[in-house]
Amino acid sequence: MFALTRLSLLLSLASVLQGAEFSEAGLAKIDDAISQAVTDAKTPGAVFRMERENAVYQHAYGDREIVPQRVPMTEDTVFDAASLTKVVATTSAVMKLLETGKLDVEAPASRYLPDFRGSGKEAITLRQLLTHTSGLRAGLPSGTWQGKEGALRAACAEPLPASPGTAYRYSDINFILLGLVVEQASGRALDDYCTKEIFQPLKMTDTGYRSLEPGDVSRIAPTTVTDGKPLRGVVHDPTARRMGGVAGHAGLFTTAADLGRFARMMLAGGELDGVRIFKPETVAAMTTVQSPPSLPRRGFGWDIDSPYAGPRGSVFPIGSYGHTGWTGTRLWIDPFSKTSTIFLSNRNHPDENGSVIALQRELGTLAARAVEGYDFAHVTGALPPDPATPPVAARAVERDAPVLNGIDVLKRDKFRQLRGMKVGLITNHTGIDRGRNSTIDLLHAAPDVKLVALFSPEHGIRGELDHAKIGDDVDKKTGLPVYSLYGERRTPAPAQLEGIDTLVFDVQDIGCRFYTYVSTMANCLELAGQRGLRFIVLDRVNPVGAAVEGPVLAMERSFVAAHEIPLRHGMTVGELARLIDAERNFGAKPGVIRCEGGSPLRWFDETALPWRDPSPNMRSVTAATLYPGVGLLEFCKVSVGRGTGTPFELLGAPYIDDMKLAAEMRKANLPGVTFVPVRFTPEASVFKDQECSGVRMVVTDRDAFRAADLGIALAATLHRLHPAELKLGEMKKLIGDPETLEAIRKGETLDVIRAVRDRGLPDFMKRRTPHLLYPRE
Repeated sequence: MFALTRLSLLLSLASVLQGAEFSEAGLAKIDDAISQAVTDAKTPGAVFRMERENAVYQHAYGDREIVPQRVPMTEDTVFDAASLTKVVATTSAVMKLLETGKLDVEAPASRYLPDFRGSGKEAITLRQLLTHTSGLRAGLPSGTWQGKEGALRAACAEPLPASPGTAYRYSDINFILLGLVVEQASGRALDDYCTKEIFQPLKMTDTGYRSLEPGDVSRIAPTTVTDGKPLRGVVHDPTARRMGGVAGHAGLFTTAADLGRFARMMLAGGELDGVRIFKPETVAAMTTVQSPPSLPRRGFGWDIDSPYAGPRGSVFPIGSYGHTGWTGTRLWIDPFSKTSTIFLSNRNHPDENGSVIALQRELGTLAARAVEGYDFAHVTGALPPDPATPPVAARAVERDAPVLNGIDVLKRDKFRQLRGMKVGLITNHTGIDRGRNSTIDLLHAAPDVKLVALFSPEHGIRGELDHAKIGDDVDKKTGLPVYSLYGERRTPAPAQLEGIDTLVFDVQDIGCRFYTYVSTMANCLELAGQRGLRFIVLDRVNPVGAAVEGPVLAMERSFVAAHEIPLRHGMTVGELARLIDAERNFGAKPGVIRCEGGSPLRWFDETALPWRDPSPNMRSVTAATLYPGVGLLEFCKVSVGRGTGTPFELLGAPYIDDMKLAAEMRKANLPGVTFVPVRFTPEASVFKDQECSGVRMVVTDRDAFRAADLGIALAATLHRLHPAELKLGEMKKLIGDPETLEAIRKGETLDVIRAVRDRGLPDFMKRRTPHLLYPRE
């Protein structure tokens, strides 16, 4: 457990500071949540900062800009703070003037702005503006007005839908007026006053208002594309732009480090590094409830418990305070645990389709849970819940609803998750959407996505080949090069990555350790980490569900044993990518475009997705169900049905007595499966053109069926009946556990073998937990 700060996105360096305030696991969950939001195109990038006394954690995620080109996010990125302006700048300025007696919080705004009258507006007090209880509407109309004078005239012309002090309505107009009040009372421009009285004394060197024609803007995160160019160094808010870029409600630009200094000052009662900005009682006034008892609880400027207080999350106590901004910014401060959390993003770059509302709520909860040594369940001084503000209910998940695979989600979102990327696509014929459209074709035609090359796993790009080696090719439809990852090489060669900045994986796995598509993914993950490439998984359902069966790999990895996972792992490929990358320290940090809709961890025929044979001999859900068990014996001297119409539903050999084998297998009393004696002649593979005697395996209850039990029972029975012919030792590579194989060889009972086989499962279940993306029942 530690406290740390990350100083470089590209190098991903972490250094430990004094103290032990944040848990490693808690910080990892924060990283994971933000990284997932970036992958899901909720925001192109972000910077997160969390402080508690002498502990600081800061990290940058994703990209600062994606239009006209992608530029990585850095921790010193300057963000359009949007409505954080209201508290960091305007509220601070108002409170400074209150301290010096130049303003009176109970005075009407019309005392300072004499033209602000009519319809009862002359009664609106500074308190009501600060607490959003003025009765004014949310924002000024666009119209043709310009400048601060125009803004004041527009505000004066506003109706008053509710009497002052009787209703809560979050309103930009309130803070536009407060900004004008500051200028009137101080005799100075708002930006000059805030810079000289707040930002410079606090050494917030990267914080301030920006002009409409800024100089060097390379560190500023752009926002929405307007007239073909992203706004950069120009305030996003159109009303603030009309006012020349300096307004009470928006216009401030800042960094996470500067906001960290501001938060430390607030937590210290108005002082930082020996410089006093506010009196302690001023900070108390800002951060305790100042709104009428019947209305949502807000301080002066700061939100405490209003409908917009979601970023507090579910753990920080009521009585902590903060604010958010339209561009995807957020600052939340808990005075009880002395913790501040800062999240800055440009979620509306390059358009307004990004959203971090849910993420901000999640981060509030995760941040509090990452704090060590503080009991949030018993906080002296915290406010009780407001019965008028019900908690947000968790969204119900319809487990049995149709599933959207990652490619379906990507297509629905108009491919914005890959916008601006130069993609190398690792896929085959299983890379299809619900309409059976090829991922290759979809990405090739996707706007703002450049598909550079294709990489094919075992069985080739169309999944039709069963060769020992597969060569490179050219895709006839797109003209793109197809590089084989199941031939001379198992990972892309450096020359094949030319012009690629992102590897995308979209292949249907079948939930079994020795199915080689996951090995291809692991190899490419390692390469992505080495070369600094993005790696994105278009997640897909696990067609045999969430059940987990041993043994866990306990010997050297190979292409049929990519990682230390069980025979049947019960995970999606996206979850596996996260597990493998983390445990092997690849550093690729794969993004996963998750499945949506119903659970992706159920039988494939319950998902409403179209089936396409993942490989030439994987022809049904039944075959996939049996494969982890029957497939264990593939390297032994038996036919597993390849070369017949029902691969993996049959097992036999010329030396087997089919009647006897069926009878012996029925004696094993394996749940969910029965055995029928059969004879068959494979047209390919082992015992080609030779009549084989054996069994057909009929699954009678797939939920009760356990493939690992089947494989072990078959191996044990055949080794007992035909020890010389079977060649049990050839099973070693696929079973992946010498101790289990030795127990079979010794003729131990199935119960004894199970105990040996399953010994690694408890540890695996713990290991995989941080990397899971979907709920388990």
